Amino acid sequence: MVATRSTDCSTMSACLYLAFELGEKEWKLAFSVGLGRKPRERQIDARDFNAVAEEIRRAKQRFGLAEDAAVVSCYEAGRDGFWLHCYLRSIEVKNVVVDSASIQVDRRKRRAKTDRLDASQLLKMLIRWNLGEDDVWSVARVPSVEEEDARQLHRELETLRQEQTAHINRIKGLLSLHGLTMPAISRRFPRQLAAFRQWDGSPVPPELYKRLLREFERMQHVNRQIRHLEKERAQTICHADEDRQVAQVRRLLRLKGIGPESSWLYVKEVFGWRQIRNRRELASLVGLTPTPYNSGTQQREQGISKAGNRRMRTMAIEIAWGWLRYQPWSELSRWYFKKFAKGGKRRRKIGIVALARKLLVALWKYLETGVPPAGAELGDWRKKIRYTPDLTSQP
Repeated sequence: MVATRSTDCSTMSACLYLAFELGEKEWKLAFSVGLGRKPRERQIDARDFNAVAEEIRRAKQRFGLAEDAAVVSCYEAGRDGFWLHCYLRSIEVKNVVVDSASIQVDRRKRRAKTDRLDASQLLKMLIRWNLGEDDVWSVARVPSVEEEDARQLHRELETLRQEQTAHINRIKGLLSLHGLTMPAISRRFPRQLAAFRQWDGSPVPPELYKRLLREFERMQHVNRQIRHLEKERAQTICHADEDRQVAQVRRLLRLKGIGPESSWLYVKEVFGWRQIRNRRELASLVGLTPTPYNSGTQQREQGISKAGNRRMRTMAIEIAWGWLRYQPWSELSRWYFKKFAKGGKRRRKIGIVALARKLLVALWKYLETGVPPAGAELGDWRKKIRYTPDLTSQP
């Protein structure tokens, strides 16, 4: 007996299935009431709410459903985010957001791909999923509006730091074209640039000189925005005493080797709002799960999946190296030193990924239970926060 999903829509009570294929200017909609039925396909203007509601009404009439019949829909997670999910829920449509990387596709070298075919394929998989096939795809966990908004600060910081690096590299590259070099770009850059001389003793060409100054001004603007966001984050950590996520950030900051960047990222991206059931689910969210290849006589390990949160995965590896430096007497560090430290460079890199996965699970358990990783040293989180003039008055 095949288990069916417990929903308002089952084989005993007919419902309407709807799949969206989202585009910038147009949306493809595919409707059906079950497998083996030819879908009803329609095209509407993107973000036209009235057209969506009208097409749902017409589809119910076309398939002979009652006006109050349940509607189950889906679309792929992507650039449109989750606002469409919120709208569909507001009109009592049961919607799921699907991880596009988990959708099965034809493995032939050349395969037909159009928006119409994609919508039809999504519709078939939606029906199978609703009838109980849980492994047909992966459903994304949709954050609330507040949870999504809380992730903007550190993501903007990440973007600004990338822009900062680009400005620095561009300045150094332009100087290098004329045989000039500068180890660090500081506030004294305009005066240093005026004193620079080329190989023949001539000053920097006038147009290049003006371009470098403009590039430096753009870099200074980015630096001011970075400092402003860092100050805003520090003040939030120090003063938002009623915020549960801030309490989690403070708890992580007590661990040596964990700073404001990593603790804020861990909480805002995963720990603060996701309901994690076990360590395997956590590793999968971050993309640190192994990918074996075992077919016939061929057996090999293909490395980690890298299918999860890129920001969390990058930070987890970075924190693992810092953990070895700042927490050398913890059980996790001793486990790494014993098993991987005496190996070559490749073995140490493999080991640091394993340590990152173990440490991530240990931090999750620490937030859930309050028990720190075995052998880890704790400290005062206040000492790690900057831009807090009234820090001493905080409890």
